[in-house]
Amino acid sequence: MSDLVRLSRRTALIGAAGAGGLLLTGCDRLSRSASFQRVLATAGRLDMGVQRFLLSGDQLAPEYTRAEVSPWFKPNGSFTGTTDDYKRMLDDNFASYRLSVGGLVRHPLSLSLAELKALPARSQITRHDCVEGWSAIGGWTGVPLSLLLTSAGLLPQARYIVFHCADNLGGGPGGLYYESIDLKDAFHPQTIMAYAMNGQPLPVPHGAPLRLRLERQLGYKMAKYVMGIEAVASYAHLGSGRGGFWEDRGYQWYAGI
Repeated sequence: MSDLVRLSRRTALIGAAGAGGLLLTGCDRLSRSASFQRVLATAGRLDMGVQRFLLSGDQLAPEYTRAEVSPWFKPNGSFTGTTDDYKRMLDDNFASYRLSVGGLVRHPLSLSLAELKALPARSQITRHDCVEGWSAIGGWTGVPLSLLLTSAGLLPQARYIVFHCADNLGGGPGGLYYESIDLKDAFHPQTIMAYAMNGQPLPVPHGAPLRLRLERQLGYKMAKYVMGIEAVASYAHLGSGRGGFWEDRGYQWYAGI
């Protein structure tokens, strides 16, 4: 049976995360100290707890009308994938792209872009808030992440979902972007794997062929150029063990807005 058939408030956090970025460049020794990292971790857990208390259940991020879509939407982070595999897929307009869904699942998946587009989709017009302080409104269409995870069948020990990407921001083999979220955010109705933006195929600077949209968190959590989705019990073995590329460099793991 094929995988396709089986598939039938903002200001305070931006300031805190921005301060983390400044410390990375201006006070690097302090930002890497154990005591400072404990302070960041405690602040992150507090923010997560407060937001989860205030935004109970599946409360949605605000959605907007087509008339409110921003005329210019700045790409965040990198502007293209950098791996050799990604470059080959870009050359054939992603005809050879396959999204893997694996890790702690009963039924690993491997889906082409065409198969992803044939699945039930969700469209939403939302505001993207960047840690740098800018915002833009855009329309996104994609597959609900919950559909992919349910179809793959999460094992009981799965606690986090990791996104493995094709862009390299750090230089060298350890610089590939990755990100992680917990199951509550993974199963939120607005958490989608987007393949279209403003009614058109997702542009390369915005993460083609597939990117995460996680509408209740800051932009650096929304991984682009996603090649694989992995269910794990812990993210301690990845990177520096903090759950994401920027988290390994001092940013908070939970970036709620």
